[in-house]
Amino acid sequence: MTRAAFLRAIGRVLAHSPLVLVAACAPGAGGGGGGDGPSSAPGALVRAAASGELAAVRRLLDAGADVNARTAEGRTAVTAAAIGDHVAVARTLIDAGADVDIQDADRNNPLLVCGETGSVAMLREVLRAHPDLAATNRFGGTALIPASDRGHVAMVRALLATDIDRDHVNNLGWTALIEAVILGEGGAPHQQIVRALVDAGADVDLADRDGVTPLAHARERGYDEIIGTLEAAGAH
Repeated sequence: MTRAAFLRAIGRVLAHSPLVLVAACAPGAGGGGGGDGPSSAPGALVRAAASGELAAVRRLLDAGADVNARTAEGRTAVTAAAIGDHVAVARTLIDAGADVDIQDADRNNPLLVCGETGSVAMLREVLRAHPDLAATNRFGGTALIPASDRGHVAMVRALLATDIDRDHVNNLGWTALIEAVILGEGGAPHQQIVRALVDAGADVDLADRDGVTPLAHARERGYDEIIGTLEAAGAH
């Protein structure tokens, strides 16, 4: 399956669950009103975090807002901060005890968001909270898989410095290594990611559901650099 075909296929799935903050930013989200009083604090905190309003986040926390309060869709302020890449806001929320493992209705949490955005600065803050590295997104993949797919070289390297599973298989039957090959473009970023995964001990012969190995996928696409990396690692 080509990257374009894959994206068309998942586009239909994501049509009603995009990685956006509509619910979090909607007036009164989380059960609160439009003001900053105690009854509106849950919605206000998520909105402030989504907008990167650090002073407002601190004010709400000082006023007693629940740092782990969720919107109707289950989104927390720290996940909203991660989606917006508001690092200082996420740091403040984590220091206040935010639970980074809570997943919203789209199965997003800060760690999984980092795999999609590639923000290493945000990842550093999330790792301070000792996240569940085995958490999976709506496709059943760990943070390493979308990071590999999207060509986030620095993020892949940072995740590989943790104990995250190098060979996790998502709901599509693909590992991070397979996604780096079949959803990448074969250019420098994905070449570096394949090399990083191989060096970190990823199973180079772990095939997809059709029995096609990463090397076979690379050969089919004519990705010479990736072929060389896999062959040097003893791939078949």
